[in-house]
Amino acid sequence: MPLKKINTILAAAFILFILWFGTEFILSPETTAPSFGLPTWPSGDGGGFLIIKGIRDVVLALVLGILLVTGHRRALGCVLLTEALAAYGDMTTVLAHHGSMATALSVHGLTATLMVVNGLLMMRETRKVAAAPATPAPQPA
Repeated sequence: MPLKKINTILAAAFILFILWFGTEFILSPETTAPSFGLPTWPSGDGGGFLIIKGIRDVVLALVLGILLVTGHRRALGCVLLTEALAAYGDMTTVLAHHGSMATALSVHGLTATLMVVNGLLMMRETRKVAAAPATPAPQPA
């Protein structure tokens, strides 16, 4: 399978996954939050922060989607690499707040690492290769 097709499938999968997860946090944060990996539910009016997390995820997915649909593949690779930082940040947050190490590593860490791999593959796919001259340069006599 060509690298471009693999990259497209991976990027589309990330977009759909992030969009789905973000939408779930917006529509039903109380049922989605336990899968994030933190040990406790926010106290007081802290539940609003879960909706903010959902909005962040939806926006991250939309940015990736726009770049994929418009064919800006090198920019898509750069943004995948950058957005992986959000998933690494989520992993770090779960670990720092004594959440589930399994969830931190398997959900957030794995997602971030796969985003980095996809971003690097996208950068490899779009790298500029110096074209060899069509005809050899004339040699001095």
